[in-house]
Amino acid sequence: MSTKDLKALERRFINEFNKGKRAAMAVNDELVDTDIVIHTSDGRDLRGLKNAKEYVSPFFDAFPDVHFTIDDIVVEGDKAVVRWTWTGTHKSEFMGIPATNKKATGWVIQIDRIVGGKIAEIWERMDTFGFMQQLGVAPRPKK
Repeated sequence: MSTKDLKALERRFINEFNKGKRAAMAVNDELVDTDIVIHTSDGRDLRGLKNAKEYVSPFFDAFPDVHFTIDDIVVEGDKAVVRWTWTGTHKSEFMGIPATNKKATGWVIQIDRIVGGKIAEIWERMDTFGFMQQLGVAPRPKK
């Protein structure tokens, strides 16, 4: 795939997430390899499309008004580095944290390896601590 095609795939993938959970699951079915491997921020390696969808699904339940913004896309060979930001209101339990009804913003940097027009592998780093501070469940630095 060309650089232009890889960027278009990444934009489509993230932009479908802005349409809600159903659209996010559908675009996973379309653009994610059934044998995907996701190297998560918390050190796990998730394998397979089913696990990928189970990984992202609770986020939509916890932040039903979530919105994703692509900040940067850089392509090199068969890999795309995507830096994106999300914003949403914490309406139900997430990562063991009961709903706070607070708005939070977080960032993610991920490297996607694309094979045959599908995302085959993801390495992600998410600012988990930063959004937990915003939810009031992690300490903020003293000034």
